Amino acid sequence: MQTFGRPPQGRRQFLAKAGWIGVWLVFLSAPIKDLAEGHRTPLGTVLGALGLTVFVVCYLTLVFRYTTKILRWRAVLVSLGLLLALAVVLAFCFGDNWLGLFVYVSVSAGAVLPMRYALWTIPAVTLLMIAVGLRDDGIGDLVTNLGVITLLVGFAMSGVRQLIRTTIQLRQARATVAQLAANEERLRLARDLHDLLGHSLSLITLKSELAGRMLPGHPDKAAQQVADIEQVSRQALVDVREAVSGYRRRTLAGELAGARTALTAAGVDADVPVEPPAGLPGEEAEAALAWALREAVTNVVRHSGARHCTVTFTARQTLAGPLLELCVEDDGVGGGGAAAGNGLTGLTERVAAVGGVLETGPGARGGFRLAVRVPVAASPG
Repeated sequence: MQTFGRPPQGRRQFLAKAGWIGVWLVFLSAPIKDLAEGHRTPLGTVLGALGLTVFVVCYLTLVFRYTTKILRWRAVLVSLGLLLALAVVLAFCFGDNWLGLFVYVSVSAGAVLPMRYALWTIPAVTLLMIAVGLRDDGIGDLVTNLGVITLLVGFAMSGVRQLIRTTIQLRQARATVAQLAANEERLRLARDLHDLLGHSLSLITLKSELAGRMLPGHPDKAAQQVADIEQVSRQALVDVREAVSGYRRRTLAGELAGARTALTAAGVDADVPVEPPAGLPGEEAEAALAWALREAVTNVVRHSGARHCTVTFTARQTLAGPLLELCVEDDGVGGGGAAAGNGLTGLTERVAAVGGVLETGPGARGGFRLAVRVPVAASPG
């Protein structure tokens, strides 16, 4: 589902899409069998094979190139018209074994036409198929067999097209929101830096000019101004470091959102809380939990091959005081006997620095389980 609504990128996606479309070529079995049986004249067999080849090429062109985005409507309408004309001519000339071609016309109409046009085009194609088929078959058999299939498959493809368009719009909206969020963050950073440094730098400039004027006649007063400049610059440096630390600090809310996105993008069924629990520990302990969540989700996405991942928070009361436990568990290949990598080693040290404990091992569903417990009380300095 990661590539749903997107043109194929690379050979693997192309083959997957071709295989999905190729399944629907089953309705060509009757025309191919009709040609292979050899009861047609040589000229009829050649013309039938040629017409069928052109029909398949038009159909594949429509469903491959124009399902997601249409840039040239003229090419689409010409291809669709040619597809319909070939279906009528071939079915009329070669008999009811070729009526299945109308199914592809209906599918193509549902795949490329907007819903307001598909609503009448698909029934019209179905009625035309019935009219052509009346030459060799009864209306009852036509309606109950190919008529229902042509109608339902066409509308089903129209629904798939709408789903694809909606998926594309959602991806575009998500990208827009991410861009707006990044722009807002840049504006906030610029605003905060201006508020932090604007006054300090202005004061440093003013005192530097004042010290320069005082230096020849009043060196003691100039020295006092230089001392003030040093104090102001040191305080500005402290303010900048605090601001940068605030921007760098990982938060559970941000990591939970990132975990949902990463797991969903990897095709993993994610059971992740929408918001962090109430009563979070101090900033350092929260940052340690956030790093643990990020490391665990990264391991699930890269190494586990899991289909399901669960993230839970549990408040525990111990003799040492209240704890908050983060547990990430998957149903993948597991890693009970595997040595800890650099990520887990560094994470263990980070958790221990805030008085917490990290545990890893096999999960209840046979996968991997990572649990981190940190004290809810103030983190050690």
